[in-house]
Amino acid sequence: MKLKSDVAVSDSGFVFLPTTGESFSVNPIGSEVLQLLKEGKSIQEISNQILDKFDTEPLIIDKDLSDFMEILNHYSLLE
Repeated sequence: MKLKSDVAVSDSGFVFLPTTGESFSVNPIGSEVLQLLKEGKSIQEISNQILDKFDTEPLIIDKDLSDFMEILNHYSLLE
């Protein structure tokens, strides 16, 4: 999955979808996930990168990442 190319993401976590005019804000981890998606990273690569940064269980990261991807899909932010 990849973030749509027209989705703008600021360093502060502000997300703007120009096709609809909608805007969202995400926390720093959400912002990092969006940036990695823009770079074309796979879900597994994103999960591994987050796991390297935070001391938590892989299952928790995978669940949270899956939930976040569902939200992105719901708002049509993914290609």
